[in-house]
Amino acid sequence: MGGRGKALVTGATRGIGRQTALVLAEVGYDVAITGRTQREGDGVIAARATGGDDGVHAVPGSLASTAAEIEARGTQALPVVMDLADEQGVIAAVDAVHAAWGKVDVLVNNGFVHLPQQRLFEIDRASADAVWDGNFYHQVLLTRMVVARMLEGDGGLVANMVSGSATTDPRGLPGDGGWGLLYAASKAAFGRLAGIVNAEFAEAGVRAFNIDPGFVVTESGRARGGSEAIEEKGFASADPAASGQVIAWLAAHPEDGAREWLGRTIWAPKLAGALAAATDRVPQAEGVE
Repeated sequence: MGGRGKALVTGATRGIGRQTALVLAEVGYDVAITGRTQREGDGVIAARATGGDDGVHAVPGSLASTAAEIEARGTQALPVVMDLADEQGVIAAVDAVHAAWGKVDVLVNNGFVHLPQQRLFEIDRASADAVWDGNFYHQVLLTRMVVARMLEGDGGLVANMVSGSATTDPRGLPGDGGWGLLYAASKAAFGRLAGIVNAEFAEAGVRAFNIDPGFVVTESGRARGGSEAIEEKGFASADPAASGQVIAWLAAHPEDGAREWLGRTIWAPKLAGALAAATDRVPQAEGVE
């Protein structure tokens, strides 16, 4: 393919996805970004949980804004509208990236469906299907399409943003320091994807990593409210750029990354701190969970 490396970051209009896209641009990647909001001022986000607040909230961030920030760093941006709830939209988005660039070298599965989190007795089939599709099946579909092109070339890296909710019990109700079953279960299923990619394709040059960004207070979190309650339950806010720093290092040091981190869930804030402090050594496995 030649030229600069190509990255695809989903859910990059704001938050962790935006910060990850900017870090990758800073180290020289052209970055394709996906999201639902095309222009600044059009973004809205659903309430954090059902009950009480049933509305939507205005939220900053857009594909146009993130693209401008990428290009200000001297690399190319490719903004693509995509909603993880829409299967055909996911297929069309990946096709658009491949049509423009042929393949991507780094895939960051950061996006997820923003639906109000439900309590146990509120769950119905429609909400279960929507969360499962957006947080698991459609992400599997997207990853499969990208990995297929990686296998035709020189391989690549897949970074999946996982969640502590998949392995940690909530310390409160949804919206009050905790989370709902559907979100946690879908993220737990999504967390198994990297291991399958590695088992089937690592020897062919495609490697996948689970990245836990920690609890990050994003623009969406601030707009919806309730982040303070989560922090009060003991979940300290982490740096939204930490995941991008880890992913950039893994991409630049494939052998070191495979040796030390493959098959583990990487706690991004800790490893990013170790990378910042490291000089001539490879950070060891104390940065994982």
